[in-house]
Order: sequence, then structure tokens, then C-alpha cells
Amino acid sequence: MAKILGLGGVFFLCKDVEATRAWYNRVLGMDMDDYGGASFLHAESGAKFPTAARTIWAPFKEDSGYFKPSDSDFMINLMVDDLDGMMEHIREAGVELEGEPMIESYGKFAWVMDPDGRKVELWQPVESGLASEA
Repeated sequence: MAKILGLGGVFFLCKDVEATRAWYNRVLGMDMDDYGGASFLHAESGAKFPTAARTIWAPFKEDSGYFKPSDSDFMINLMVDDLDGMMEHIREAGVELEGEPMIESYGKFAWVMDPDGRKVELWQPVESGLASEA
């Protein structure tokens, strides 16, 4: 049987496309390509986190508070190679973190709100043998 191999992209509507692109570039350091988006090579994340790099697809109950304070019905999770460095860059860009950073057995997390009110979760994976659980 054919098999899904992973997430091929995240596409979303926004109020001001250029302002949103500029914010993601300025605050999160994402370089925009000729098509107006950012591409992430799986090889790069796999090289950095051989057993922990992955894309999670997970539905949440409609009354979950995990995406708050956003009113959006989805949240974007971006994998980072250095969460502490990213948080420093975000603060230097004049953007506040949403809540307190968190450390779990599977990674370190921090959150920001993008200019359209979407919650963006930043995740630095932790190498812990999770590949055997996938």
C-alpha cells in the first residue's frame, strides 16, 4: 500500500503576506525563497538530530487550550537547532515569548505569536532514542 512519508508543507492565509514574510525573516531568521516561502531540507534536520528529527501530525480536542492565546485552530511547530540562541534572537528583535520555555524528555520548547495571531512553537529535539518509537 502507498504510504505517507511526511509533511510536505504548511500553507496558510494571512492579512499582509509581505509583512508576515518579513516578520518570520526578522524574528525567526527564516530565509524566503523565490516562491515566497521557506524550504527546510529533511537531510539537514536529520544530520543535526539523527534519532530525534521528525514531523508530528496530531489532532487536538476542540476545547484544548494548548494553542492559546491564539484563536487559530492550528499551531505551527518549527524545529530549531539551538533554542537558547533562537530565544536570544527573538528578544533582540523586540518580540516577547509567550509563556515560559519548557524542557521535556523529547525536547526544549518556547513559543511566540506571529503577526496574524498564530501561535508558533519552537522545538529543539533531544536525542533520546525516539527513532525506535516512531
